[in-house]
Amino acid sequence: MMLSDMDISAIAGTLKLYFRELSEPLLTDPLYPAFMEGIALSDPAAKENCMMHLLRSLPDPNLITFLTLLEHLKRVAEKEPVNKMSLHNLGTVFGPTLLRPSESEISKPNVTLASDIWSHDVMAQVQVLLYYLQHPPISFAELKKNTLFLN
Repeated sequence: MMLSDMDISAIAGTLKLYFRELSEPLLTDPLYPAFMEGIALSDPAAKENCMMHLLRSLPDPNLITFLTLLEHLKRVAEKEPVNKMSLHNLGTVFGPTLLRPSESEISKPNVTLASDIWSHDVMAQVQVLLYYLQHPPISFAELKKNTLFLN
């Protein structure tokens, strides 16, 4: 079946559902707190260093998938006049799907409602994806090459 014959909303919904149904988010449970802290940094150089380090910390399959998805979402945003999907809209739609608190974070005793964590973190989740969407292109090879100098 040709994708051009399909409803684009159904295709986008299926992609989002795929990422939401993964047993672990693409940006991984263990890194979730670090992404939340990194995006909150006010110093641009420290934020850049932290956010790139976090990408390098992802398992290679997750990183390759994330970088490929970033490229695709940036291409979608280039067609904003037609599809109404700006980088911010894409961050809002996909951010909480790619980066979300783990079930163990949600079920901690000091959290009275799961919705408390969600409502507090959802804007940060959006900001994480938006940060990478607004960033110049990031290549897997460059990220991995830079790792050699950090070890």
